Amino acid sequence: MPVLCVDKPLGLTSHDVVARSRRALGTRKVGHAGTLDPLATGVLLVLVGEATKLSPYLTGHDKSYLAWVTFGAGTPTLDAEGPVTARGDASMVDEHALAMAIEPFLTLTEQRPPAFSAISQAGQRSYAAARRGDIVEPPARPVAYRDVTLLAFAPSRADLPARFAPSDTPSDAPGWRPRPHGRSFDLPARLDDEDSPLPTALVALTVAAGTYVRSFARDLGVALGTPAHLSGLVRTASGGIDLRSATPLASLAQAEAVPATRALALPTLSLDEADALSVRQGKRPPLPLAGRTALVDATGGLVAIVEPTTEQHGTGAATYAILRVFN
Repeated sequence: MPVLCVDKPLGLTSHDVVARSRRALGTRKVGHAGTLDPLATGVLLVLVGEATKLSPYLTGHDKSYLAWVTFGAGTPTLDAEGPVTARGDASMVDEHALAMAIEPFLTLTEQRPPAFSAISQAGQRSYAAARRGDIVEPPARPVAYRDVTLLAFAPSRADLPARFAPSDTPSDAPGWRPRPHGRSFDLPARLDDEDSPLPTALVALTVAAGTYVRSFARDLGVALGTPAHLSGLVRTASGGIDLRSATPLASLAQAEAVPATRALALPTLSLDEADALSVRQGKRPPLPLAGRTALVDATGGLVAIVEPTTEQHGTGAATYAILRVFN
């Protein structure tokens, strides 16, 4: 049941990655967990065979990003796809103003997704209507910002740090941070030019599933009184899977699978052979569960994902629902 962590390249849709993965792996049963826009790169979990059943659980994980937000220019897509349709004065944007504007995101509970998104409106994808010129942002949806950290600010994106590495000391904030000897990332072409550069902030975010970083860029600009767009995005983690585990798409056939239990980031409970067989047959032997749990067999293979419902009086064992069974 392979879960593969792909370092998605710039310019491909998540569907493109799935199509190429099918050819590379020689199977049609391939999916992914957590869509990445074409102009974003980084962690995309590719699910093969039985692992496609994990998609709703992995998609729901928190995600971490490095985001480049450029001020003074707005676009319909809210990113660097362009064209620039709004311009404004960004001279008031500085590190102090950014720090003040970023803080309210940590208590934000709802946000409007981009018009160019896969959200369904009136029976069609929002981006389909937007590409016909009917640009209407979907209604606000629940979001959560776990962490928003300003890493750097410069008069031009070209002046920002260009190399990054994961934090490696306990005193550092978790996540990927600028490091002189780290790795670089491919970013979309800039919408400004060398003669008239636009100020850009580099921000590290961890957000709940369903939170659009393009909306963050738009709303950060609104808070600062100027149009803004997302000029670069790298997903550095999905749940417990970090970019360090990612394999280039061209090397996918040789990639080492991520254990399903690690990808799920759930507590595990090991079953003996009899109980594993019972659960796979849809039966529910008594089990000591404290919350949603991944059940594994004696070999470490995933048996099921279960969730307790009520406590059996006096037994210490919970009745539970079997959410998904794996062969």
